[in-house]
Amino acid sequence: MRELGTGIGWRPEIADAVEGLAGVDWVEVVAENVCAGHLPDSLLRLRERGVTVVPHGVSLGLGGADRPDEGRLAELAAKATALGAPLVTEHIAFVRAGGPLTASPALEAGHLLPVPRTWDALDVLCENVRIAQEALPVPLALENIAALFTWPGEELSEGRFLAELVERTGVRLLIDVANLHTNHVNRGEDPAKALAELPVEAIAYVHVAGGVERDGVWHDSHAHPVPPAVLDILSDLASRATPPGVLLERDDDFPPAEELAAELAAIRATVRGAAIPPAGAEPGPVAAPAPAPAPEAGPVGAPGTRAVDAGVRQRVGIAQAALLSALVAGTPAPEGFDRARLRVQTRALAAKRAGVVARVAPELPEILGGGYRPAFLAYAASRPMRGGYRRDALDFVEHLLIAGRPEDPVARRRLTTWWQERAGARPPGRTGRLVRAARAALVGRRAA
Repeated sequence: MRELGTGIGWRPEIADAVEGLAGVDWVEVVAENVCAGHLPDSLLRLRERGVTVVPHGVSLGLGGADRPDEGRLAELAAKATALGAPLVTEHIAFVRAGGPLTASPALEAGHLLPVPRTWDALDVLCENVRIAQEALPVPLALENIAALFTWPGEELSEGRFLAELVERTGVRLLIDVANLHTNHVNRGEDPAKALAELPVEAIAYVHVAGGVERDGVWHDSHAHPVPPAVLDILSDLASRATPPGVLLERDDDFPPAEELAAELAAIRATVRGAAIPPAGAEPGPVAAPAPAPAPEAGPVGAPGTRAVDAGVRQRVGIAQAALLSALVAGTPAPEGFDRARLRVQTRALAAKRAGVVARVAPELPEILGGGYRPAFLAYAASRPMRGGYRRDALDFVEHLLIAGRPEDPVARRRLTTWWQERAGARPPGRTGRLVRAARAALVGRRAA
């Protein structure tokens, strides 16, 4: 695997700082935030200096029940080519559910949600990965994600799930040690056990990030300093195999460049301190290797590369749609889930939507002032995303205008103008309102 070195996540807010940091060998950019034909000047300058740029996708949803969208794959492929990337990365997650496969409303999560670690879900994931690999011009690596809850009836541990995925598809792994820590706090999973079970030779690179604990739940915020516990997991990983690359992620609450540099230095020191001694070096005490885990009971003749039966995809799809509907549309939680944890996830999803919409449409918090966030959270409580965040912003404003809000006439006129300029039409009148209300009621009955 190509040696990448030490890197940092490139974000527009810290573009100047990233360009000025010493010892940055490569950067990672969120694929959905760049256009292949109009790359940011900062990324072009980095490339001219020989800095490797890796696109990191968040919207493919390879763990979802549907096959990967050809258009999304084509866009990711074009960005990899434009950036001259040696590989692309995505997540082991689902981000949408419902639709024709399950004869239910299509739902968007706006977030990475965990795939159930079952043989059915693994079969679907593996086929989706193979489809993606055929469509991409460079190798694909997949990231383990953080989760606030556990699926009932799981059949494989995280490490075993990842090992099976690699064995069946040959895909590389992007191991996020912060996510391993998150799953340790939230789901009681042992990071050392996961590292012992996964094929470390398949690691393409490693993510390191910070988070925060609130009320016994660890939130993978990417907005806080990297805690010692995450560096400890990085040290454990590096003691098993030297990772080809390690990258610091920061997505919000960006600190000064000096603090970013200090975190990068701590990451380098951690990897160096845990490095495997070179051949011929005086060996230290070595613990006896743990015995290989016995094969878990999967279906007879556990599938390898055969096509996934439509019934398997439908079973996975129905389960994911029921869960996502509970999280974003207010339907009852499926049996077996921790309802308290799902409520935490629901609040987190709504808060993320509010934050992202505020960034893509900064005029809305400015127009609505302190009323923006409570109004958006009330809107999101029972109204799932229909598309991306820009569509969500338009739907939110339309919802407010139909309800005759905000009460301040000046703010309402400004909001109407904002909506008209972007939607290209007038807000619906009385007939349009009745049609939309009837459609919303019909969608609600189907989701229930």
